[in-house]
Amino acid sequence: MSASRVARSGDLQRLEAEGYALTINESPLYLLVDVPYVTAARKIACGAIASDLTTAGDSLDVPQTHVAYFIGAIDGEMPCDQSGEPLQRLVHQGGPIDLGGGLVASFGFSEKPTPMYADYYEKMTHYCALIAGYAQAIDPMATPKMFRPVAVTAAESVFRYLDPATSRAGIGAAAEKLRQIQRVVLVGLGGTGAYILDLVAKTPVSEIHLYDGDVFLTHNSFRSPGAATLDELNARPGKAEYHAARYDAIRANIVAHACDVTDANVDELRDADFVFVATDGNDEKQFILGKLTEFGVPFIDVGMGLSTSDGKIGGVVRTTLGVPGRTGEIAGEIDFSGIGGDEYENIQLADLNMLNAALAVIRWKRFFGFYFDFDEELTSLYTLDGNHMLNLHRPAADRDATDDVREAA
Repeated sequence: MSASRVARSGDLQRLEAEGYALTINESPLYLLVDVPYVTAARKIACGAIASDLTTAGDSLDVPQTHVAYFIGAIDGEMPCDQSGEPLQRLVHQGGPIDLGGGLVASFGFSEKPTPMYADYYEKMTHYCALIAGYAQAIDPMATPKMFRPVAVTAAESVFRYLDPATSRAGIGAAAEKLRQIQRVVLVGLGGTGAYILDLVAKTPVSEIHLYDGDVFLTHNSFRSPGAATLDELNARPGKAEYHAARYDAIRANIVAHACDVTDANVDELRDADFVFVATDGNDEKQFILGKLTEFGVPFIDVGMGLSTSDGKIGGVVRTTLGVPGRTGEIAGEIDFSGIGGDEYENIQLADLNMLNAALAVIRWKRFFGFYFDFDEELTSLYTLDGNHMLNLHRPAADRDATDDVREAA
């Protein structure tokens, strides 16, 4: 199916978003929608309703005919009602009917409405309901809303298959802001970094670059999305390669760099549109954040300050945004206390890693206009005890105005 053609057509987008399995035959131009139907033996089979498509430039026009075609699982097979009686009333042309390009219909159907079908959504759902209704009388699970994955080409999308959630939720305009982002970099793929990747990989950014020189070990599996197999752990893959391979199933352009960011390669971050830094608070982090500030590249740094007492864990989860021109405001927020010592208590829990990642990605999406960003704070602190969230470094000049907008919203 042509994802670009669907994207230009609201009625086809609606069909796809509601779970109908679409195929577009480009030459000749026909739309096919899979539909369950009843055979003469009262079995459920899968056929298709076909309709020619009328175009107006790059977009679809309204249907010019009420006629549709039926393609059965077996050539010449006619759909039946729940009793196995053929639906002769729908047939206005017997088959086989050569539609061209190797596309052959079993029958031509004629169900003329008054007024005429307003669009292809109305036409195809009407015919599907006529056929599938009898199938559902036998099996309530027989539905044309199959939500099958639809493969797309690299020219159409970074994803391996069509994303139905964006169109179904009606957030295409917001998602387009993320699609304009060319290069996102993730530095560090420990607990929080791996969850950041899980979320960013499911956005339409063009490229995601992963930097981590460590090996993916058993403890990493317990604080990363999904689950590694025993064979995978025994193979001792690098973190960057392991995670890149995992997410290659859903999208292209995830580039693994099996190394840490150092003075030798830090210039590779200069052209990034955004960088997530998810490394421990040490000299490496201090160096990277300093260079990103020098390059004028926006970033988010994440971290946790946790401790144990009386068998319980408490502390703070921090998310800090570095914006060119405002990095001086966050100079005291990031903890580099791990520099040169081993006293740093590195307690890592998957739920807190996941929360830290979610807060970071939400802040990133707010920064690029996907979500509202009334406060424009640079640091947020989530405290476990009491479930408190505190925002810091909110532009004072904007406070009154944003409060008014928030109340209106």
